[in-house]
Amino acid sequence: MQPYVFPYIGYFQMIRDVDVFVVFDDVNFRKRSWINRNRILLNNDAHLFTLNLSEASSSKRINEIVIGDNQPTLLKTFRQAYSRAPYFEQVMPLLETLLPYPEPRLHLYLMHQLESIARYLGLHTRFILSSSVKKDNSLKGQEKILAICEALGADSYTNAIGGQHLYSEEEFASQGIDLKFIKSHEIRYRQFGAEFVSWLSIVDVLMFNSVSDIRRFLDAYDLISAEAPEAAITVP
Repeated sequence: MQPYVFPYIGYFQMIRDVDVFVVFDDVNFRKRSWINRNRILLNNDAHLFTLNLSEASSSKRINEIVIGDNQPTLLKTFRQAYSRAPYFEQVMPLLETLLPYPEPRLHLYLMHQLESIARYLGLHTRFILSSSVKKDNSLKGQEKILAICEALGADSYTNAIGGQHLYSEEEFASQGIDLKFIKSHEIRYRQFGAEFVSWLSIVDVLMFNSVSDIRRFLDAYDLISAEAPEAAITVP
């Protein structure tokens, strides 16, 4: 998966499901994607926040992008949004180490963020950069994924449900690889008492839930190769 800034909980369900999580850093950066944007709850509504980047371009690879300097502003926004949240005192110190992390390169900055949150949640998945995998770098799309799987000796590959149309089960099976897709259940929890706002950044999940509850959320998904009905899990 491409690295995202404080992604939604489904991203961490993928991390939870695998032994090795490959951060896809040697592909082109996509503007207006979730790589440097996400949503938090602010004034009982979804609020889009953005990690500023320096000279970002879709002609550059993710590992060629440098971050900007608005981390202090983001910290202030997170404090404003969640100062009354039940787990603010536990989570804010984590954010205060992640946002000012002194790494200018976007891919390493976000990889550190993902690893740190995974460890906070008790996950021990191994993280590696796709650029560090020996492969034919002229390959693209499915062929590039298959080459990475081969290089790592993978017998199973998991992707988000949105990737179903991108990959051929037959092609993966021909190389002895089980192709699976994560379909997240709807996850609900108590926010500030207003109408629930779903699918926000992991920051929102962390602020309103204990680690033990979040670990239960991380199990709330189906592994499928075709569409399946959604389920729901609720914390009272």
